[in-house]
Amino acid sequence: MHYLYILYSQKLNRFYTGETSDLQARLEMHNTHHFKKAFTKPADVWTLKLKFETRTRDEARHLELFIKRMKSRKFIEKIIHNPLILAEILAGRS
Repeated sequence: MHYLYILYSQKLNRFYTGETSDLQARLEMHNTHHFKKAFTKPADVWTLKLKFETRTRDEARHLELFIKRMKSRKFIEKIIHNPLILAEILAGRS
């Protein structure tokens, strides 16, 4: 079991998208600044806005890269409000 996740920082007013097999541990790593040179370091607190379970890491990674290629805050907000979009993306994958 793997997860695609979307975090939000109120301080930065930004979203972060990632994938993991252990969501609680990864969220703690982001919030304790475990990743010293990471995009998530400047924020004090990241809150989980979306978790989407996938069957494999490959599926989670595909969704993560798809979202990052979109470079769209509106698209991320749309996914948060309607996570079924992610299932549709996976279903349309060739």
